[in-house]
Amino acid sequence: MRIVDLEQQAYFLVAFAVLVGGLLAVDLGIFHRRSHPVRMREALIWSGVWIATALAFNLALVPWRGSEAALQFLTGYLIELSLSVDNLFVFLLLFTRFAVPPALQHRVLFWGVIGAIVMRVAMIVAGGVLVDKFHGVLYLFGLFLAVTGVRMVFSRDKETDPVPITDRFPMSWLRRHLPLTDTPHDGRFVVKIDGRRMVTPLFLVLISVEIADLMFAVDSIPAIFAITTDPFVVATSNIFAILGLRSLYFALSGLTERLRYLKYGLALVLMFIGAKILLADLYPIPIVPALAITAFILAVAAIASLVKTRREETTPRKAVPEASH
Repeated sequence: MRIVDLEQQAYFLVAFAVLVGGLLAVDLGIFHRRSHPVRMREALIWSGVWIATALAFNLALVPWRGSEAALQFLTGYLIELSLSVDNLFVFLLLFTRFAVPPALQHRVLFWGVIGAIVMRVAMIVAGGVLVDKFHGVLYLFGLFLAVTGVRMVFSRDKETDPVPITDRFPMSWLRRHLPLTDTPHDGRFVVKIDGRRMVTPLFLVLISVEIADLMFAVDSIPAIFAITTDPFVVATSNIFAILGLRSLYFALSGLTERLRYLKYGLALVLMFIGAKILLADLYPIPIVPALAITAFILAVAAIASLVKTRREETTPRKAVPEASH
């Protein structure tokens, strides 16, 4: 029976890899073969495609792994997707600081996603081994998430950070040690000039995107282990969240400044998940209430943000009295 289960899991993993690879090939090879600015309509369509694909995959889990695994995937996907939204602010900041043209942003995010998938799968495998060998690691994950949530509440906004990204390590080290050209060269990452291979500024942007995802993965991967320790569910929910992140960036890039309370919503989600892990032995929270609480926190944060910005836009500013002569 165990051999049959392993064979079924191998077939499902192969099918999942083919599905993801096929969608990425269609994305880059057909729809984004030529670099162009991604408009709102296109971004919304692709966001719908990735979300619909994730939900279809979720339904496919029911007959194969059962409703519990499907609920775990859905909860993990929602948490990973919501935590990934915080990446959008970093992407916007990176593209602004490096002056990346809108036509080249999708190319950077596409290859950034490929690297992020490889890194996260490696981290998930390592995390799964740790949890399997040392169950107490989960409590460290819970404590880490709770502390991260508290720190997020009191942290300053990323946009106000006075230290330019290009002056930080390892960016400063890369600029000093890599053969760097100053021209973008039509969106290529590596070019050959006078027989010498050189990297373009777009390569530095790609490295920055990968570093940013690595930093956020340190938070998001322990969060999904709070929902399930099934490596397959952890990996697939992470990958689907990452796949939809590019189109979500272009769909929400104009709304990032409006979602001013999202940071606090994400902080509450991290604190809630951390508490869920730490209290698991005393008061285990079932998966359905956990999903509902997470969705409620994020919905309230988004609605409160939009209401706040709406009021600011509709409230007339007080006229400044003219100085008397």
